[in-house]
Amino acid sequence: MLEDIKKITEKEDIKMELLLHSIKMDWPVLLPILICSILTVAVAINRFVFFRKNKIDRKGIKKYLGKLQKELANNNLEGANELSAEMGGVLGDITEEAVRIFSEQKKGFSRSFDISAALSTRELEQHLTILATIGGVCPFLGLFGTVVRILYTFQDLAQAGNQSAAVAYGIGSALIATAFGLGVAIVAVILYNYFQSVVSKYEDNFQLIKLLFLSFTDSEEDVNAGFQQNVAL
Repeated sequence: MLEDIKKITEKEDIKMELLLHSIKMDWPVLLPILICSILTVAVAINRFVFFRKNKIDRKGIKKYLGKLQKELANNNLEGANELSAEMGGVLGDITEEAVRIFSEQKKGFSRSFDISAALSTRELEQHLTILATIGGVCPFLGLFGTVVRILYTFQDLAQAGNQSAAVAYGIGSALIATAFGLGVAIVAVILYNYFQSVVSKYEDNFQLIKLLFLSFTDSEEDVNAGFQQNVAL
């Protein structure tokens, strides 16, 4: 039992030595990866806080669209504005902009709304390119550090003679950079994909709001066309 504990302790000591050796020798490569990990955490916190403030579930958006449809059916734009103010967040802002466009230029509603929706999508996607870049760059940073450290290990081996233990120690230390880089990249890619899925849900809601307003725009155009046709007859 004591021997097993002693072996486990020795393994942990070796791992710690490898880590400290890697930090000491490969810090020029590990430092950028560390900065990338800090940026990943910062972006994740920023986006989680932002989306939590603007969170809305499926039932919530369904009720919201139902109330908005009633206000538009009654041609109550003030009520629609009040409803958008109650909703708040990104969806409330885009609805308020939709009401403004609907009241000012119904014919060009689709193009104007698409511009507003694109600007809102930019706000939702803010900082996500950082995660995408980290996900693509970090594995190469780790691999670069590993290759450089292996080259130095073989150089030391050539000068000191055949020492298999030294080679194993050097390669083990070198692989820490790759592991660190891959770990940061995996987390960054997972977060990027998750946040992109959230952005896609918001874009779907934008399209639902657009279609809702367009349905009333088209109905008014049909009524006006029918009235003009009756007058002509």
